[in-house]
Amino acid sequence: MRKFLILLLIASAFSCESTHSVVSGDNSDPTKYIKVITEKDLKTMLYIVASDEMEGRETGSKGQKKAGLYMIEQYKKNGVSFPKGAKDYYQPVPAAFLNAKRNENLPDSENIWAYIEGSEKPNEILVISAHYDHVGIKNGDIYNGADDDGSGTVAVIEMAKAFAKAKKDGHGPKRSILFLHVTGEEHGLHGSRYYSENPLFPIANTIADINIDMIGRRDVEHAKTNNYVYVIGADRLSSDLHNAVVSQNEKYTKVDLDFKFNDPKDPNHFYERSDHYNFAKHGIPAVFFFNGVHEDYHGKGDEPQKIEYDALTKRTQLAFVVAWDLANRPERPVVDKK
Repeated sequence: MRKFLILLLIASAFSCESTHSVVSGDNSDPTKYIKVITEKDLKTMLYIVASDEMEGRETGSKGQKKAGLYMIEQYKKNGVSFPKGAKDYYQPVPAAFLNAKRNENLPDSENIWAYIEGSEKPNEILVISAHYDHVGIKNGDIYNGADDDGSGTVAVIEMAKAFAKAKKDGHGPKRSILFLHVTGEEHGLHGSRYYSENPLFPIANTIADINIDMIGRRDVEHAKTNNYVYVIGADRLSSDLHNAVVSQNEKYTKVDLDFKFNDPKDPNHFYERSDHYNFAKHGIPAVFFFNGVHEDYHGKGDEPQKIEYDALTKRTQLAFVVAWDLANRPERPVVDKK
């Protein structure tokens, strides 16, 4: 009997240890999980996130908080929890921080985060970011911001769903992934700046940021096709990150990668104008996926019925396969540029 109890204790200890350090299976091919990202689901979510009910998602507003609750519901439905070390899905961003640079009388707001822990290198963190605020109501008109950045918001949620499915099947990411929805972008990249200065996980452990801001429309430069995306910043700090974008696209999505706005001399300075920049400032390799400016940019016509959902889906899938590569490769992307 004593021998049986000893064996039982050993088996139990092994079982507990296995639960906490499950090694992912073969993660060489994400094809099955690319298909988890669907046009239907992206459209369903975007019609809610960018609806009049959310009142334009102005920073700290009632509408933005309502949109945040809906987003959290999606994470819960998909089995994606808030991060390890956090008490819930919110990172509070105080009004004092939001108004410190230029006082716009913004109220308290919050970043929203979700998390999938890595199976082999859990302390190394890949961040996938998008801002979920927009510009609110102007002169009685609701500015719904379907493309800016409802498109990125739902893309991040859908990517988390795909990674959660992979983990359930025994193919979870080897590194941890933080899905980060930031506030206050429209007022000066405040939410991402707050996270970068008050990170939940050490910045030194953050291997890269994939930032998604406006991926649901086309610009005048691509009037005849939506099978493109602007890639900005990938090679500014890391040749590995740039190569990952190019190689994963060639293997799986075959979108035309347009590097026009990646030129450091580009007068638009898009590299400095979205949330990835607050990671890049800290030496974190970052890439920004973007469809360019269109006629409804910051206008009341940026509505969900104008989104090209086939393009939104394919660009989301591109961001996903790049994330898959970064989360599963043997070494983190090297920082070999300044």
